[in-house]
Amino acid sequence: MIDLRSDTVTKPDERMRRAMYEAEVGDDVYGEDPTVNRLEERAAELLGKEAALFVTSGTQGNQIAGLVHCRPGQEVILESQAHIFLYEGGAMSALAGLQLKPIDGVRGAMDPTLVEAAIRGTDIHEPETGLICIENTHNKAGGAVLPVEHMKAIYEVAQRHGIPVHLDGARLFNAQAATGITVAEFARYTDTVQFCLSKGLGAPVGSIIAGSAEFIAKARKWRKRLGGGLRQVGVLAAPALLALEENPSRLVVDHEHAKLLADGISDLSTLQVINQVDTNILLVKLTNSDHTTEALLNHLRESKIVAGGFGPGIIRFVTHNGITKKDIQHVLHVLGQFF
Repeated sequence: MIDLRSDTVTKPDERMRRAMYEAEVGDDVYGEDPTVNRLEERAAELLGKEAALFVTSGTQGNQIAGLVHCRPGQEVILESQAHIFLYEGGAMSALAGLQLKPIDGVRGAMDPTLVEAAIRGTDIHEPETGLICIENTHNKAGGAVLPVEHMKAIYEVAQRHGIPVHLDGARLFNAQAATGITVAEFARYTDTVQFCLSKGLGAPVGSIIAGSAEFIAKARKWRKRLGGGLRQVGVLAAPALLALEENPSRLVVDHEHAKLLADGISDLSTLQVINQVDTNILLVKLTNSDHTTEALLNHLRESKIVAGGFGPGIIRFVTHNGITKKDIQHVLHVLGQFF
């Protein structure tokens, strides 16, 4: 099976499984799991932050950021196609009592002047602005990389108004691989950052949230409240640490495969790649009304290829560890057969 639905489908390799078996563990709720502690220290070091916390998922990390930074009744400014807005079950409203203020962006990037205009004043009729969220890379924009200069501009707006900035960096290491700019430089213009270990980096479970030592102390309590305080979790931190140390450099291969797929699709007159392929995500639109995305997805499944619907007439392909150049060539062959 060639599974191109998401980079979340990666499976731990033999070395990761061995690391799980051999992991030195302790009770992490007491702060006594040495493997988790090493993972958190290394993540904080890479991001240039004071401290970090291992959490169960990217969604949990993002929600903890909202819970720590804000008070109920405040508002969060974010891009209108952000993962936090579209795909996290309304959690910031349900859990933290926050109102979300979406702003349309270009390839996931909000105009700093529009962000500043959206910041609430002191009118008693309005909610206070409690947080600004950025997403990099931007999932709905097809894995688009937001430039560091853009993040700096948003951060400077936030600082002028005393508002924290949180980065949903689920695929932040893809941004590093695409640009050569370190994750620390991207994280520099944020107060807190979350990234996923279980996407392109290939670990089976988990994410990291990082920020100041004071923030992480509060985040640890919120993680406990949310049921995320695990015990001998070193068995999960061990493959995550391996992924963090060894797999960022191999993300460039995923990007090469995505561009290879995009180039091949461009030769098919009935399909169009509608995003600029910065990283490992392609958004493909059917241009022939004689065919449907459902029919195409079914045709791919018959050849043991799976991709994901991503809106009316759009299919998403995501390359990742385990997908080979030969796989990409086979996908292109099968697509050609359909048309």
